[in-house]
Formats: sequence, structure tokens, C-alpha cells
Amino acid sequence: MPKHIPENYTKDAIRAIDAKFEAQKIAFAPLTFQAVRALLELGLLNVVSDSGEKGISLESAAEKAGISLYGAQVLLEIALGMNLVKILSSDGEDRFVIGKTGWFLLEDEMTKVNFNFANDVCYKGAFDLKRSIQEGKPLGLEVFGCEGKTIYDALASLPEKVKESWFAFDHFYSDIGFEEALSVVFSHNPKKIIDIGGNTAKWAIRCCKYNPDVEVTIVDLPGQTNAAEQKIASAGFSKRIKTIACNVLSDETAIPAGADIIWMSQFLDCFSLDEVTRIMKKVRLASGPSTNVYILEPFWDKQRFSAASYSLQATSLYFTCMANGNSKMYRYGELAGAVENAGFDIASARHNLGSNDYSLICCRSKQ
Repeated sequence: MPKHIPENYTKDAIRAIDAKFEAQKIAFAPLTFQAVRALLELGLLNVVSDSGEKGISLESAAEKAGISLYGAQVLLEIALGMNLVKILSSDGEDRFVIGKTGWFLLEDEMTKVNFNFANDVCYKGAFDLKRSIQEGKPLGLEVFGCEGKTIYDALASLPEKVKESWFAFDHFYSDIGFEEALSVVFSHNPKKIIDIGGNTAKWAIRCCKYNPDVEVTIVDLPGQTNAAEQKIASAGFSKRIKTIACNVLSDETAIPAGADIIWMSQFLDCFSLDEVTRIMKKVRLASGPSTNVYILEPFWDKQRFSAASYSLQATSLYFTCMANGNSKMYRYGELAGAVENAGFDIASARHNLGSNDYSLICCRSKQ
């Protein structure tokens, strides 16, 4: 691995007693995850949080949450073990107060988005992770009756709650980097932008709001372009944002030429490195000498905080068992190498955009 990999990935400095505790967390992870879900959905964690610094007794917490004393007890005891809550003992009575980890589950947007995504989209299908690795297919999708598909093909037909959590996850991570990226992209004064993998048109709409003259063409799968067209019409940009419905991996697909900017946000991580190179070769055919190709991606080795790196590494497992069976969240050098193999030079790479540390790569076709 590259030398800049953080030390916690290269040195096993944890004490044996702590390592054993970490192993127990893993062993019971499916149960503890569902315990947190129950704590949240039953409102028990909120009850404890609302009690403030004084805390709340077990009996009162059970009553306010509308559950049995037994149910409150088993949930709050495992919450103690997970550091979600703490106990204050005074006047011979134990009272529960919210812990820092519990606060993040209740209040931190990234944690909430990740939790709902893991629960609604990934949890049941993750049981087939091993089989998905063995066969190179997203076999976890079978829990939604989507055999033989990728999640992108199946997205329109997924249950509403699943789609809601999927889009919330997708948008949370990309949207935060958009504001800084807009000023960089429009420093070139583009008139025409091609947005490959435009999803629900959030970036395209932001571009049209940012600049009154720019025109954007979204290239994506039919299910996504149908959804995008509705969003575009609602935003009043149907004359300036067009869509092309196609599969970019198909040999019959060509990316339109003539754009000043070709944009891909959270798109290339949906493909294997070989597929990334194939796609970028098509992008090169559509690129002129002055075309700037921008790639917005989060890389797990470019994060400032371990929680962010861990979230990206865990997201790779979603790609394995639910999304497509062959892609992941990459290190910067991996993706940059696949792009260069398609005949591009990396003109610039800006890291740490937004609070989630996105990277904005600008590529130009080798002449």
C-alpha cells in the first residue's frame, strides 16, 4: 500500500484485551444493529436523550416509550454496552442519560443516512455477501425479487422506503461537495455540459441555477432519466436540460461530442476498474482538445477522519452484494490509474471538498 496510508492501517497497536472486545462487537453485530433500530423506532433512545442531564429511571423510560419494563431493560442494557447511554446513580436509583455515541445516532446526519441505508437497502441482502463474491454478482438483490439485475436496473421497481433511503444516501454524500465544485467548473465559462450518470438531475439543476446560459445533457439509464425529467420539469429547466437514456457500457453507446465540460459525480465507483477504463475511452472520443473532464469522488485514503474512511470501506460491501457485484469505493491511485489508462492526463486533483472530503479530478485527453 502507498506510504500515505494512515498508521492505524499499518500497525497493530491495539491491546489484546481491547481487540477481544472488538471481536465480540463483530460477533454480535447483527443483533446489536437491530437493537439500535428498536431503540430508535420505539423512541426509547429519544426518551433518554430528552431527559437531559438528570436522566430517567428504567420504569419511567419504559412508560414514556410505551413498552414493557422487560423490553426497555434488555435494550438499555445493550445500549450501555455499546456506549449509547450511561448510568447516573444517586439516591439509590439508577438513571439513564444519553452518551456521545447515542447522540450521534440521534443527531448526526451522516450517521442517520448510513444507518437507514444499511437497514433498508443492505441488511437482508448482506446475508448473501459471500455468495456474491463467489459469483461476482449482486445476489443480495434477490431479497427484492430482482434476480439477474444491478440495483441501477432495479431502482425504479424497489419498494418506496428502499428507494427513499438509497437516494438519501446517494445525495447526502455528493451534494455537500457541489457548492465548491460549481465555482471550479464554471471558472472555464462552459456553455455545454454533459453529465454522465446524472441520476435525479440535482447537479444539472444546480448548474442551471448557477449560470443562466449553460445547457446540460444528462446521460443515464432509462429509469434514472425518467425520474430526472420529472425533476427538471418541476424546476423549470426543460429547455436547458436534456436527457439521453442509454447504458454507457453498451458497445452501441456513444457519448455526444461538443461539450465544454464532461461531468461525472459518484459515477465511476459504480464500475470495476476495467469498466472505468472502457467508459473513459468513450469519454475521450467525445472530448476535444479544450474539453475538461471532471470526476467527483470520495476516496477512502483521502479522508481526514477514520469514521469517513470506514464508511467508504463499508460502502464497498454494498456494491458487492447489492449494487453490481464488481465495484467498490476506490483509493485515489486506483481510479486515477484507470483513467490514465484510457488516454487521459490528470490535470489537477483537489481533495477535501465539502465536509465529506470529496476529491475533484480534472482530466484532459492526451494529445
